[in-house]
Amino acid sequence: MIVAPYMLKAFLCSVGLTWMRSRSPGAGISRSWARALPCKPSPAGVAAVVGTAAVPPCCFLQQGQLSLRGGLRVPPCAFSTLGWWMVGIPPDTAGTSSVGLRAERSPVFACSPMDLSELLKEGTKESHDRAENTQFVKDFLKGRIKKELFKLATVALYFTYSALEEEMDHNKDNPLFAPLYFPVELHRREALAKDLKYFYGEDWKEKIQCSEATQQYVDRIHHVGQHEPELLVAHAYTRYMGDLSGGQVLKKVAQRALKLPSTEEGIQFYVFDNISNAQQFKQLYRARMNALDLDKNTKERIVEEANKAFRFNMQVFDELDKVGRSLGEEAQDGGVPVHDGKGDIRKCPYYADKLGTAGPSCPFHAAVGLARQPLVQLVLAACMAVAAGAAAWYIL
Repeated sequence: MIVAPYMLKAFLCSVGLTWMRSRSPGAGISRSWARALPCKPSPAGVAAVVGTAAVPPCCFLQQGQLSLRGGLRVPPCAFSTLGWWMVGIPPDTAGTSSVGLRAERSPVFACSPMDLSELLKEGTKESHDRAENTQFVKDFLKGRIKKELFKLATVALYFTYSALEEEMDHNKDNPLFAPLYFPVELHRREALAKDLKYFYGEDWKEKIQCSEATQQYVDRIHHVGQHEPELLVAHAYTRYMGDLSGGQVLKKVAQRALKLPSTEEGIQFYVFDNISNAQQFKQLYRARMNALDLDKNTKERIVEEANKAFRFNMQVFDELDKVGRSLGEEAQDGGVPVHDGKGDIRKCPYYADKLGTAGPSCPFHAAVGLARQPLVQLVLAACMAVAAGAAAWYIL
C-alpha cells in the first residue's frame, strides 16, 4: 500500500499534463484567452508603412513589433505572452525564413469581431457550405476524379490565376491592396503553366481554351482590378487561403487517384516552395488584412465580393461536373488517399468537404486521430493510473 500514494500522484500529474496540453497555444486556446485580456492603446507616433500604404497600428498588450521583408514594419495585433508564432522559422530560432520575412516579436494575435478576417469567416459560411457540397468537390475528395477532368480543372485555374495575378500586379502599389502583395510566396500562374505542360505537352497553349463559366469569373476579376481594386482582397483571400489549407489535401488526393509521379509533376499548383509553414503564413496574411485602413462599408463590400467569388467557383465546379458525366469511365484508384492530415480542410474557403461519408482509409490513422483528442487522453491516463494502482496493491 506504500506505493498507492505514488500512483495517486502519477494519476494527478497525468491529468494535469493532459489538461495543460489540451489548453496549449497549439490547441487554439491562447487566442480565446487573448481576447479576454485588456487592450492598451498603441504608443503615440507608431505607424507602419507597407509599400506606399500607411497602415494604422493595431492595439497591443506589450511592446513588440514585427519586421517584414524589405525593412517594412507593421505593429502586431493584440497579443498575449502565452505563445509565439514565427513566420516560417522554428519558435526557438531567429533570422530570415524561406518566405523572406523576419520575426523580431512574434505575437499570438487576437482578432476583433470587426476585423476583416473575422467578417469574411462569418459572412461566407453559407456560401462555403454550398461550395463544399457541390458534386465535383465531393467526388474529388473521395478520389473519384478522372484525369481528363482534372486537366480541365487545371486549365480553369490557369485562366483564373492569370487574371487575378495580372490585376494584383497592376495594383501592387495601391494602399488598399499593397500589404497583401506576395508574388514570390503566392503567385500560381507559373506553377500552373508547368502542370499544363506536363499534361498537354510543349504546345499546351494551343490546346487549351477558357470555358464559359471560367470566362465569367475572369471578367469579374478584371472588372474589380480596374474599377474596384479594394475588392481584390476578397478574390485573393478566397483563392490563396484555400490553396494553403484544403488545397494541400487535394494535392494528396490527386497524386494517388491519378497515379501522378512522386516528384510532383502535374500538381505544382499545390506546391508553395517559398512558404515553409503554411499556418504561420496564413496568420500573417490575416493580420495584414486586418490592418488595412478600411471603413465599415468597404469591409461589407469585400465580404459580398467574397460570396460572389464562391458563386463563380461553384459555377465552374458545376460546369466540370457536367463535363465529367459526359466522359467515359476510367480506371480509378478509389477512395480517399492516406495523408498526414496537415491540410486543414475545414478552413478551405472553397475546396472543402467534411470527409465524413468516406470514413478513414486506414484503421491506424483513425486510431491515432482518436488518441489525439484531449478527452480520450484523459480517460487513457485515468485507466493507466488505476491499472498501475491495482497492480501495486496486488503485489503488496
